[in-house]
Amino acid sequence: MKKIGKFPIEIFCNDYECRTELSRVAIKQQYCKYIKDTCVKPRKSEPHIKVGICSVGATINKGRIYHPVIICPQRFKEDAMFDAIQEKYLSNWTNVKWIQEVNLGVGGSVDYVAVEVDEHDRVKDFLCVEIQAAGTTGTPYEWVDELKKKGHYTDSKKKSFGINWANEFTKTMMQQAYKKGKIVETWHRKIVFVVQDLAMEYLQHTSDCSKLTSYNPDSPIDFCSFNLSWKEEHGWTLAFDQIRSTTIEGISLILGGAKIDMYPSVDEFIGNIVKKGISDGILQSNSYTRSQYE
Repeated sequence: MKKIGKFPIEIFCNDYECRTELSRVAIKQQYCKYIKDTCVKPRKSEPHIKVGICSVGATINKGRIYHPVIICPQRFKEDAMFDAIQEKYLSNWTNVKWIQEVNLGVGGSVDYVAVEVDEHDRVKDFLCVEIQAAGTTGTPYEWVDELKKKGHYTDSKKKSFGINWANEFTKTMMQQAYKKGKIVETWHRKIVFVVQDLAMEYLQHTSDCSKLTSYNPDSPIDFCSFNLSWKEEHGWTLAFDQIRSTTIEGISLILGGAKIDMYPSVDEFIGNIVKKGISDGILQSNSYTRSQYE
């Protein structure tokens, strides 16, 4: 079993325990094999230094098991992702080309547009594709710095970091799905959001996903998920998981958060107020019995 903990898992496209010459060169040159160029994610305080973290170990929905969570969108840009999109959506196209960062007018831009062209490169059809990775709270860069200097992680204390699931998926991705989905819907076309399977697991645990269905070619918005798993012969490998479809109404429900039957009652919320008030020293604990705030 591959060891995963609360630390960076893939650094400059290699497993953190990889000791090959190629991995050492990648770290030294700050090279990303997915874009075949220098890593595009700089440190804010030192822009010439690239973060280089593709995925980190993290838990989901208050679980105890650590999973490799992709935090860089470039990590999805391997053959498995492009091949899956072509197989699932573009199997009838004869000449496919991919164009990045296409202007969508008031909708911003689209990460990728797959286009079918004729022999003169005239566009016959297209598919919009967005990529959404997770983001962190705090920074795991200290681990990378340590790996560069020592060649391995140590038990020394480092700054804590976490995954900002809500901001990246409930907020950012769903706002994009709503805004861009409405435009694509007027064209009677489809937009596909490429995400990790863990992101969909998070959403289904925290939001109203009742309008999220199995693949529906008539729905304007799809979430095409991929899992990241360890293969001894290949290392960390991206593989197609499944496709879920929805409508603008479905996106609205997800943006609204959890289903109504998951809302706390007034009494439960008052209990939370009391617990936090006592914890912050604002309320006096002797004014309440334990049963009143548990």
